[in-house]
Amino acid sequence: MGDGHIRTLTRLARLLERGAGDLSLSQFRILALVEEGGERASELADRLALAKPTITAAVDGLVDRGYLTRTADCSDRRATKITITAAGRAALYDAEHAMHARLHDILAHADDPAAIERALEDLSRAVDRARAQRLAGRQ
Repeated sequence: MGDGHIRTLTRLARLLERGAGDLSLSQFRILALVEEGGERASELADRLALAKPTITAAVDGLVDRGYLTRTADCSDRRATKITITAAGRAALYDAEHAMHARLHDILAHADDPAAIERALEDLSRAVDRARAQRLAGRQ
C-alpha cells in the first residue's frame, strides 16, 4: 500500500467527518463503542488506541452534551460505567446516516462502486482480525 492510499483514506475520513454534524470522528467512535455495550474509560481507550486522559476528556464533553452518562460499576466500586443516552443514540444515528449519504455520493463517482464496497467489507474483516490478534497477544 502506497502513500497515496493512506492520503486517500485520510481525505475520506475528513469528508465523512464534515458530514457528521456536530460530532468529531473520535466522538462518533466513542458513541458507537458505548452503544455496543457500556464501557469503562480504560476499555474505550484500549479499543480506540488512545490515551486514557484523551478518552476521559472526550467522554466528559459527551456527558456535558447529554450524550453519555456515567454510573457506578457494580462489579468495581472504584470504576464507573459509561452508557449512551437517548440523545446520544439519536446523535450517533444522525451522524451515521449523514456519513453514509456522503459516502454514497462519493461512490457515485467511482468507476466500480461495487468493487469498493467489497473492498471495504474485506478491510472491515481485516481490521477485526488484526484487533482480535492484538488483544489475544496481551492475554
